[in-house]
Amino acid sequence: MIRILKTGEVSNEEIFSRAVPAVDVAGVVAGIIDDVRKRGDEALLEYTEKFDKAKLTELAVSEEEIKEAFEEVDSDFIRILKAAAENIRDFHSRQVRTGFMIDDGDGIILGQKIMPVEKAGIYVPGGTAAYPSTVLMDSIPAKLAGVPQIVMVTPPGKDGKVSAAILAAAKIAGVDRIFKVGGAQAIAALAYGTESIPKVDKIVGPGNAFVAEAKKQVFGQVSIDMIAGPSEILCVADAASNATHVAADLLSQAEHDKMASAVLVTDSMDLAMAVQAEIERQLPLLKREEIARASIETNGKIIVADSIAEAIDIANDIAPEHLELCVDDPFAWADDIRNAGSVFLGRYCPEAVGDYYAGPNHTLPTSGTARFASPLSVDDFIKKTQYIYYNENALSSAAKDIAAFAVKEGLTGHARSALIRTEDIE
Repeated sequence: MIRILKTGEVSNEEIFSRAVPAVDVAGVVAGIIDDVRKRGDEALLEYTEKFDKAKLTELAVSEEEIKEAFEEVDSDFIRILKAAAENIRDFHSRQVRTGFMIDDGDGIILGQKIMPVEKAGIYVPGGTAAYPSTVLMDSIPAKLAGVPQIVMVTPPGKDGKVSAAILAAAKIAGVDRIFKVGGAQAIAALAYGTESIPKVDKIVGPGNAFVAEAKKQVFGQVSIDMIAGPSEILCVADAASNATHVAADLLSQAEHDKMASAVLVTDSMDLAMAVQAEIERQLPLLKREEIARASIETNGKIIVADSIAEAIDIANDIAPEHLELCVDDPFAWADDIRNAGSVFLGRYCPEAVGDYYAGPNHTLPTSGTARFASPLSVDDFIKKTQYIYYNENALSSAAKDIAAFAVKEGLTGHARSALIRTEDIE
């Protein structure tokens, strides 16, 4: 049963705390990465057989497999995928930006170019669930950024096939190449390249602890979006909230993973007790009851605060991945929220709206990193290059100042490079 606590009974730092895995994740991942670097496809095929129980001879998903998957998926779900893709595309298209140039006619031209990365790697989880939503959320911003090649990796099922829904989503999103490989080995392949899988410039997408650790270890060889931890939701709800709705929202995150955290902060003990009871009533209704129950009993909490203002202070301190604000006038409080990955405003905006359909991205900072990190966006797939032009007159006017600055730092070679163009220096 989910615990009910009053503020002060648990510190804010402990509200989303989780048990540390006993497995040496870093060591295991380091070994896998090294093996993939040395043996390439051979290692990937062996790991796929070992971890996914799929014996493959070919890693790439063929065009025929994609076509068959698209035909296999129910036509109504194809419609839903397309509608969600359009919402995601519409939202993220507003993030697209161009470079700039400053030319005041004084012989100086300054500017910034914005260019997409050449290759982006998209990791799509498999295992206990398939996530076509992740395909759309991670691929569409890359397309809008103008990335020439989007490479997707995802673990196959025991039959050696990728989920038909995932392949259908990939076709709708415009993914260029798809490979049947998951886990840390897939991240290693994207970072270093193998005979089949091209080396990419950026890797994005959520995954388990091994995937997150692999992204951490290859960072620097490639860019990554973030180190994502288990999913989390913090619901701020007042006394007038519907306990049935709030309980359902908490369980929507708990069913992701036994390590997920679902927390309610409310100003009402009556609501706290009603939500506690509702969670117990609703748990048996879930297909993934075992996972959700483990998450709720291990990591779930209900915190009773003195006021909604105090609840929002707690939320800002925790910086949750998902923050639901279940109050009558959420916009009256919206500006007070400083730290959250994505905010869901009002009584009729469950977190699932953002997971699948509304348009804003669902790849979000976790584990308190929303204090300084942002949701996945078009910006994750671009790079910026600056340029500078000075003509002779412009340099002559500035050379002495530039040289003086350089000398102040003890770099006389820098000073000389400016002065030599404007003075007779031997």
